[in-house]
Amino acid sequence: MLVGGIEAGGTKFVCAVGKENNELLERVAFPTTTPEETLAQVFAFFDRFDLAAIGIGSFGPIDVNKDSETYGYILSTPKLAWKDFDFLGAMKERYAVPMGWTTDVNAAALGESALGAAKGLKNMMYITIGTGVGAGAIVDGKILEGIGHPEMGHILVRPHEADHYAGFCPYHGNCLEGMAAGPSIDGRLGKAGKDVAPTDAVWDYIAYYIGQALEAYTVILRPERIVLGGGVMKVPGMLDNIKAKFTTLLADYVPVPAVDDYLVTPGLIDDAGITGALILANEMKG
Repeated sequence: MLVGGIEAGGTKFVCAVGKENNELLERVAFPTTTPEETLAQVFAFFDRFDLAAIGIGSFGPIDVNKDSETYGYILSTPKLAWKDFDFLGAMKERYAVPMGWTTDVNAAALGESALGAAKGLKNMMYITIGTGVGAGAIVDGKILEGIGHPEMGHILVRPHEADHYAGFCPYHGNCLEGMAAGPSIDGRLGKAGKDVAPTDAVWDYIAYYIGQALEAYTVILRPERIVLGGGVMKVPGMLDNIKAKFTTLLADYVPVPAVDDYLVTPGLIDDAGITGALILANEMKG
């Protein structure tokens, strides 16, 4: 039995077909444009297969509350063509199969917990720091959701004493995303992160903000491991800097595993989200 998976990112869509053991058989990727254009490519890919279920991990914010009238919708996204779009409804009109629906970062957390850097652990987190900041959590083996999905990129952080940047988030200013995501580099320095030396002080500011967030997630959720992905994590020395900042900020308040085992990069590299979508599909088909 084959299942389908969609990692719907704000920049690109990845669609894949896999087996019951979550082995990925075939995949395709294309830019995220309008819903009509993008879903036409989704349908062209999946129409070739007889699928038992589909799992979707989508950029957001999305409505994950099954009791809501807008369950399955993309909500207040800055990608205006997708705002208030019934993504899940459009998929169900095309395919009469069970569908799993969650965020792209929740899907990535699911993938990393099942087959990646947190394999075998029942309580973990996945966080991506790139163009934005998003995080998902697996608690007791299940995706953590409440009345909505977590928006952990928007916790407020304490400004670094030498950093006078106000943050780019239009809602919160100096939240984690506003202070540590990729656009904050351009906001401070007027150039993209790829053009900034790894020794520039800006990376120390960003490590400090990420360290604060990880300390907060640690004392709130008490995960067994935190997996950190996204473009910012590819800056040389960033992971070690974050580990040092986190260790200082946690101050031995609660016990955690050795920091090199606790804060890690993704085991599935760039396939965490699409792998999680396939896992979600397999869970849905029963």
